[in-house]
Amino acid sequence: MMNARTFAICALGLAVGPHGVQGQGLAQYRNFELGSELAAVSDLAGVAVSEAKTLHERPAVLQDLEWRPARWIGGSTSASTDPVEQVLFSFYNNQLFRIVVDYSNDRTQGMTGADMIEALSAVYGAPVKRTAGAGRAASRLEVESGSPVARWGDAQNPVVLYRTSSYRETFRLIVTAAALEDLARKAVVQAARLDEQEAPQREIARQKKERDDDRAVAEKARNANKAAFRP
Repeated sequence: MMNARTFAICALGLAVGPHGVQGQGLAQYRNFELGSELAAVSDLAGVAVSEAKTLHERPAVLQDLEWRPARWIGGSTSASTDPVEQVLFSFYNNQLFRIVVDYSNDRTQGMTGADMIEALSAVYGAPVKRTAGAGRAASRLEVESGSPVARWGDAQNPVVLYRTSSYRETFRLIVTAAALEDLARKAVVQAARLDEQEAPQREIARQKKERDDDRAVAEKARNANKAAFRP
């Protein structure tokens, strides 16, 4: 009889990619492919484009779109066995450059790093040594994701499994288009620099608008009171 742990591994493997290595490349997670436009990802996930959050608009447009799979199987009262808690899609100038997958603690409870590696290797092939990112500083997201458990892919399309270090241990998978992510990183730095340079002018504009608004309110009150005033 299949025990709970074995069932969880099988469920994760099927949920990650039902077609195995042949049906999915390193630049993919399920049917989501790096480089895709926001509208295409939105359509696949069933999340409106309007739900995307714009982080920066210059020097490049950086956006995030969050997807939470349904917890119930459509058309039934059965709970879904999908192990994914949520997925965060990140875009650089309308190109998907990173997919962050957070697995549910309930659906991975009791599973070890080896169990996760076994399931993900059925999709991405054998893990590689953790040298693909050598010489590259870890991003804030990578640091916050916890401890790396295993890596697949190459320098162009790294796929990394993390074990989070929160009070409730969970697993996270990050699939990245390295070239686009590098551009996104540089855009974030440039955006911060522009914000700092433009801060004084924005403050002047804010104060002017505040004064103009105050004058408009005062003028409206003056006109209303003048018309109604009787000595």
